[in-house]
Amino acid sequence: MCGITGFISVDPSRPADPGILRSMTDAIAHRGPDDAGFHVEGGVALGMRRLSIIDLETGQQPISNEDGSIWVVFNGEVYNYLELREGLISRGHRFKTRSDTEVLVHLYEESGDEFVTAINAMAALALWDGRRRRLVLARDRLGKKPLHYALTPEAFVFGSEIKALLCHPAVRAEVDHGSVARYLVHEHVPCPRTIYRGILKLRPGHLGIFEGGRFTERPYWDVPAPRLAEGRTAAAPPLTQVEEDIRQTLLDAVKCRLMSDVPLGVFLSGGIDSTSIVACMSRVAPGSVRSFSVAFGEPSFDESVHFRKVARYFNTQHEERLLTPAALLDVLPALASTIDEPLGDASILPTYLLSQFTRERVKVALGGDGGDELLA
Repeated sequence: MCGITGFISVDPSRPADPGILRSMTDAIAHRGPDDAGFHVEGGVALGMRRLSIIDLETGQQPISNEDGSIWVVFNGEVYNYLELREGLISRGHRFKTRSDTEVLVHLYEESGDEFVTAINAMAALALWDGRRRRLVLARDRLGKKPLHYALTPEAFVFGSEIKALLCHPAVRAEVDHGSVARYLVHEHVPCPRTIYRGILKLRPGHLGIFEGGRFTERPYWDVPAPRLAEGRTAAAPPLTQVEEDIRQTLLDAVKCRLMSDVPLGVFLSGGIDSTSIVACMSRVAPGSVRSFSVAFGEPSFDESVHFRKVARYFNTQHEERLLTPAALLDVLPALASTIDEPLGDASILPTYLLSQFTRERVKVALGGDGGDELLA
């Protein structure tokens, strides 16, 4: 993952302080250990911490268009960037990198705010249009990548994590008691609120635009609903067709996520969701899948029998680690400082340790989170 952050002065005559930007960017250095980048232009400041996955040599951010009038910082990956790049080159755009990020500035030149509808991506981004003096934020359709913002009398501030925003002197860490109540009900703070008053999450599938001292937010995508003639109901397709559609969609999704210039692997629990991911990866690249799991000493919730069986069946290069109660307790302080907000999901503990373990071997890992909920 990468991390983005920045701010724009409400008073356009007030220059941005590069020191503040650097502090904000340093706060999310754990999201991008490979590189840091900055762009300061008048009252605008964009910062980036990069985890290099595609175009390791020339993909540094922020990235601009040819004349430097449009700049972008981007966290995520554009899966259809090669196809988009070809079309943009055919229309006269000139690229200076092989990065998926660079397609964003040229798509914006072509389509304005509608550029986000063309990308197949997990993404959070901030784009500065210097000609129109506007900042555009966007978050992917289902909100895989986080993006927070705060509008204060002095500045509009944004970042991948709340801790970046709190490094700006205009943003205060004041607990929102209404959000505390929401957390006690939902075991998380539902979007768009956060645990802090005045700091909000950009909604999934939404654009946020700061222009002329005002911030507006609008959806660019929603779950499509079937169009029916009045008085008619939709006929359900045959179950076999539904099964094949899901199978092919999942395979296509996994295949495009294997595009990487660095080693990658997969989290394997032995459940249906992660097993399905491993099955698709093995179909695309048989014999080369690297799988990673955690086992528990407590038999009542240990899944090692299941994930070992899956690893043997698909002949993955499998590694696992036994988690102890002491290891789970030891990680609590670091985890609390990482997540920014209270979260009542205990599975974050083994997931955090699994991520640490996997990071020692590969740079990117696929996971099956959400599969159970999607098909429940």
